[in-house]
Amino acid sequence: MTADTGGHIRYLLDLVRASDAHPAIDRIEILTRAFVDPEHGECYDQWIETIDDHTRIVRLRSADQAYLAKEQLWTQHDSLVEAAVAHISALDRWPDVIHAHYADAGALAAEIEARLGIPYVFTAHSLGHVKRAAFDGPCREVDGLERRIAIEDRAIAGASAIIASSRDEAELQYALYDAYDPGRIRIIAPGSDVHDFAEAKTDPAIDASIGRFLADPSKPTILAIARPVSKKNLAGLVEAYGRSPALQEAANLVIVAGTREDLRTLEPEVRDNLAELLILIDRYDLYGKVAYPKTHRPCDIPAVYAHARTRRGVFVNPALNEPFGLTLLEASASGLPVVATDSGGPNDIVETCGNGLLVDPRSPDAISDALLAILGNAARYEQYVAGGRTAMRVYDWTAHVAIYADLLAEVAAAPMAQSVGHRDADHLLVSDIDGTLLGCSDALSAFRQWHGDERALVFAVATGRSFHSAMAVLAQHHAPLPAIVISSVGSEIYHRQPGGVYARDTAWDAKVAAGWDRESIARVIAEEGGLTPQSPLEQRRAKLSYMIQGDPDAGRRLRTLLDSRGLSCTIIQSHGRYLDVLPFAASKGTAVEHVRQALGLAAGQVVVAGDSGNDIEMLRSVPNAIIVGNHSDGLAERKDLSRCYVARSSYANGILEGVAHFRKTAQRA
Repeated sequence: MTADTGGHIRYLLDLVRASDAHPAIDRIEILTRAFVDPEHGECYDQWIETIDDHTRIVRLRSADQAYLAKEQLWTQHDSLVEAAVAHISALDRWPDVIHAHYADAGALAAEIEARLGIPYVFTAHSLGHVKRAAFDGPCREVDGLERRIAIEDRAIAGASAIIASSRDEAELQYALYDAYDPGRIRIIAPGSDVHDFAEAKTDPAIDASIGRFLADPSKPTILAIARPVSKKNLAGLVEAYGRSPALQEAANLVIVAGTREDLRTLEPEVRDNLAELLILIDRYDLYGKVAYPKTHRPCDIPAVYAHARTRRGVFVNPALNEPFGLTLLEASASGLPVVATDSGGPNDIVETCGNGLLVDPRSPDAISDALLAILGNAARYEQYVAGGRTAMRVYDWTAHVAIYADLLAEVAAAPMAQSVGHRDADHLLVSDIDGTLLGCSDALSAFRQWHGDERALVFAVATGRSFHSAMAVLAQHHAPLPAIVISSVGSEIYHRQPGGVYARDTAWDAKVAAGWDRESIARVIAEEGGLTPQSPLEQRRAKLSYMIQGDPDAGRRLRTLLDSRGLSCTIIQSHGRYLDVLPFAASKGTAVEHVRQALGLAAGQVVVAGDSGNDIEMLRSVPNAIIVGNHSDGLAERKDLSRCYVARSSYANGILEGVAHFRKTAQRA
């Protein structure tokens, strides 16, 4: 194990294992670099290592055969490309798709595609721009990052598709790159094999290895498990604990930070981080309160979680940025609430599972306050434990590989595919997602079967979700892929292309940008609006989103305020909780009209379906509109929606009922 060995290696191995069982994936080769280093073992110089009948590891020889840290792999790119091209050219069958993991592999895949024409998908795992932003000023951790960022930009630019683990990665992190193209990014949440953690039992040896550090080993445990590298911010956790007497009184702190024998023999970054932990423990005189065992085996980790669970502890991931957060799933499966960084994948995990709290990892007070809020509230503790049980169901490798295999198939077929067009379409169906298309699995199954038989129908979705959030939730529920995605309450439109990717509608972007003074509107709302912004992930170039805490007059008051400042916009409330501020030209209704005109359809050839307040503009935009039976926000009672068909059935069944109604009406006419 080295500082270069992290969660992305575990992800890759688990992905290969799960893909091996998928019927559409019949052959896998893991290309990596061979090296000679007695300390790491002779196996890393073995050319071919057979895993099973379908999978093998191929180690390519580069110009330098010594072990190299990942920061030095760029020196071997040219020789590795030559070795990879020679190997592939000699195969009896070339790969259909290359999946490049991490920046250097992305650079190699781009060159291989240029030479051999094999398309590739790219998974970054972590990004240089994000790492650079985590550190203030020059330091060893940012050495060489400019080169790495340039390599990543090239990998992003050439990839047929990019696989991200979270919305944060897809919408914020990749957006820092010149080659950013949101339509080529798909969020496929990694699977997790966490069943062993759910059934984990304590181990007396593990308990003893932790307890020997502590004055009172029976106290609740604050647990952190991470590599001792700067981006994991373990020092920030010790700082938060050391500055909070209340937290020291409430719980012990246990940090499992790799395995070591002698600090002096470790790699510089690891050595320096462990030394900083020891200095902080000494500075705050935390002896007897903090445990930091020197060694453990991978098989010991479930027992470490069980140690914390039996003491009603809390798991903490304080990383400056966490691309995904596998340890959060392990902790949740083990029965622990979590406190996690608000930067990266934990946003999605905590939102999906409801298993803990998100914090600013740079704020010691925020970390300690969140821990105390969980440790000191038994009802909240049990709520987060219960929420964590969903981790095993949602983050499943079988589900991940099903989506992954479909994407690879589309990428492989793209060069032969015709452009996605709708010249033969005679109808457009536009559905909201949450509460309309989704909400009942049986209804969605019926819709999926119906959709498969509709050859002349263009299926689109219109949602308050961002594009990536919409695509992720549709994939999670195995909903049909839409030809068109109207996202962020109508402020963005995407059209499906060959290869399973989507192209942003730049003509629509230009329309909604006219007269939109986002900066001034945001400033007025911040200074005088009295509204709480939703998370940064919900803020878009053409959308500002706020919480309104059930205030039915919030939109009216804000309308008056912005009108008094001469600021034009559209304000939409929904579900009694949310308020969105959009450009004046943007709404689901105007977006549907833009799509209708682009397809050359008459208004009567369009059917829309929705369930809540942010669907109002869409529902009144066309003659054929469906309000599903489970609607909210008083839609059925609104006079301006009186011509809508109010379905008796709920969710997707309501859509099918409404479509059947309008088709019968058209036949009678």
